[in-house]
Amino acid sequence: MMKLVVIGVWVCAVTLASSYGAAYWAAGAGFGKAEDPYLPGLEYRRVPTITVPMIIEGQIKGYVIAKLVFTADAGTLKKLSVDPVVFVTNDAFGEIYTNGRVEAGKISKYNLKEMTDRIKEKVNARLNGPVVQEILIDGINYIDKNDIRTVTGNQSPTPRAQPEKAEAKAGH
Repeated sequence: MMKLVVIGVWVCAVTLASSYGAAYWAAGAGFGKAEDPYLPGLEYRRVPTITVPMIIEGQIKGYVIAKLVFTADAGTLKKLSVDPVVFVTNDAFGEIYTNGRVEAGKISKYNLKEMTDRIKEKVNARLNGPVVQEILIDGINYIDKNDIRTVTGNQSPTPRAQPEKAEAKAGH
């Protein structure tokens, strides 16, 4: 009988100790839960495609289409409360719109390094620090206003002779 009482007390003690240990572990106390290790480095963020109208003499002559990517320190991006993609998009649009050169309906040669440096400076000034490390150009193209229908596949049909009228003329 004494053995049965000792086993009962032992089972209760083990149950209480394991319950206390599980609750203590689940709460994260005592183990000095370390922050997730974060590997520092550069992070690449893609900017949505930017379409900038080129206005010459009060008329839209065509569009500059730009695809950009920027690099930034991953730790700094994690700490930001706003997404810098919005600022890069805005400043890239403004830079291409104001300093974009279109002559005779064709895009002139850009100094891409100067353009990307100006975008980077403007974005970093808005974000109050050196967040953006580099602006990379994934692609930049100019599409003339008249060529847009061809590119998008919305070509207007060319008028053709009516078959009934052609056959009627051939029969007379």
